[in-house]
This record gives sequence, C-alpha cells and structure tokens, in this order.
Amino acid sequence: MSAGNQTAVVEFILEDFSEDPHLRLLLSVLFFFLYLTALVGNSLIITLITLSPSLHTPMYFFLVNLAILDILCTTTVLPKLLERLVARVDTISYQGCLTQVFFLIWSLGAELLLLTTMAFDRYVAICQPLRYGTIMSWPLCTLLAVTVWTFGAVNTSVNTGLIAQLTFCGPNHVQHFLCEAPSLLLLSCSPTVINNIMIIMADVYFGVVNFLLTMASYGYIVASILRIRSASGKRRAFSTCSSHLLVVSLYYSTVIYTYFLPVSGASMESGKVVTVLYTTVSPALNPLIYTLRNKDVKSALQKLAPASW
Repeated sequence: MSAGNQTAVVEFILEDFSEDPHLRLLLSVLFFFLYLTALVGNSLIITLITLSPSLHTPMYFFLVNLAILDILCTTTVLPKLLERLVARVDTISYQGCLTQVFFLIWSLGAELLLLTTMAFDRYVAICQPLRYGTIMSWPLCTLLAVTVWTFGAVNTSVNTGLIAQLTFCGPNHVQHFLCEAPSLLLLSCSPTVINNIMIIMADVYFGVVNFLLTMASYGYIVASILRIRSASGKRRAFSTCSSHLLVVSLYYSTVIYTYFLPVSGASMESGKVVTVLYTTVSPALNPLIYTLRNKDVKSALQKLAPASW
C-alpha cells in the first residue's frame, strides 16, 4: 500500500452465504442465471430502443440510461460473488474493494436520481399532456441525463476518496458479501466522523429527497388520473406509468430496508438477501417489467424481429 494511506491491510475477507456445498452450487446457478438475464435483458432494451425510431422519445431515452445503470450495478457485484461461490475465493484486494465501492455507490446513487427523473417525465406526460413536447425537449432530457451521471460520479468520488484516506490496520473481515461503505467504516483504525457525515448527507439527498420528489410526482399523477371520467381513459393513463411505479416500489423498498433500518445481527443477515434484491434481482426484472407491460416495446420488438432474420 502507499505510504499516504498508511494501510497495513492489503486484502479483505468477504462473508459467504453458506458453507453447504449443495447450497453453494444452487446459489451459483441462480446468480449466474440472474446475471445472464440482467445482461441479455438490458442489452436487448438498449439495442431495441436504439434501432426503433418509434421509441426515440424521452421516456425510452431514460429507460436506456436505466438499462446501462443496471448492467453496471450487476457487473460490479455478481462476477466477484460468482468467483467466491465457484472457486472459493473469499478475499478481495484493497484496490479491488475500493473499486467495487466506487461503482456500487455510483450506480445506486445515479439510479435513484434517474427514477426521480423518470417520475417527472411521467408527471408531465399525464398532468401536462399538451405541453409534454415543449417541456420534455431533447436539450432538457440530455441535461437531466448528464446531471444524473455527473451527480452520481461526484458523490461516489467524494465518498470513495474519503474511504481511501482511512487507515485499515487490524480486522479485515467485511461483514457482507460485497464491499460497501458502511461495512468498511467498521474496520477502520482511524476516525470516520467525516465519512459518516458524508454518507448521511448522501442518504438524505439521494434517498429521502428523491423519494419525496418521486412520491410527489405520483401524488399529482394519481390525482390527475382520478379526475378522468372514462374508465378506459383511466386505464390508458395508468398504463403509461404502471411499469415505472412497479420498478420504483421494488427498488426503494429494498434500499430503504438496507440503509435506513437499524442494524442488528438478524437484520444484517436478512440485509444480505435484500442487497441481492436491488443489486441483482431488480436489474434482471426491470427489462421484463418494461417489455411485458408495454405495448410500444412489444410492438417494436415484433417489427425488429423479422428484419433481423
């Protein structure tokens, strides 16, 4: 390690799900299937939207960004997890651990911002339909996407940089199956006050503020839908945001459980399962949610399929 860090620890030991060889084999197959599903599904979404002019709208532009973030998140977590399950490699280097922290914080923070942006897009589409084309212009959409990625990058650079300044000179057993900021701070031999303050600030902004903004958007959306007199009109309006609402509900419920509930022995064990949900299961399910519940995507897929043969 560099002298600037004064770090004695050169690697960390990550926890495993189980020592049972049969369960390890089952988990290996499951996680490999989920990783393959996430990669193929999100890559298909990106390709389909890119090649289909009918899907070149703000909603699908943000969906491409979501698919990229999902690929980034699963690739940050699952390859190392599969290596541990299959090859029994339970250690990760200091540099590898910080790299995993960097990309994990980046993908999670950017996804929370992106879900808020997508909620705003659905708010404009349903509550301001006549002004949708004017408000959600391509310059604004591009600016919003750049802001999402930039704010996520700044946040992870600050938090990962602060972790890199800490001294790790004793215990190196991370109480998780991946490297994340809270788990690493517990192992530090130096004060972590600034780190904890920055994490709390990031949690409040990326978690609480964005959650409230998203809920506010859907509050206006629900109120607008209830004012529609015809049942068919209500169903049509709700169908335009149901997929996104389902993704938001799944993602926020798992993130809130992991980062905002008190930590105990039992909750830490169940927290590992919840972490799998938002880093693995959610990215694998998102393409299915947006394709199975979206007529435009299914129609574009049907048009593109014959052309590819």
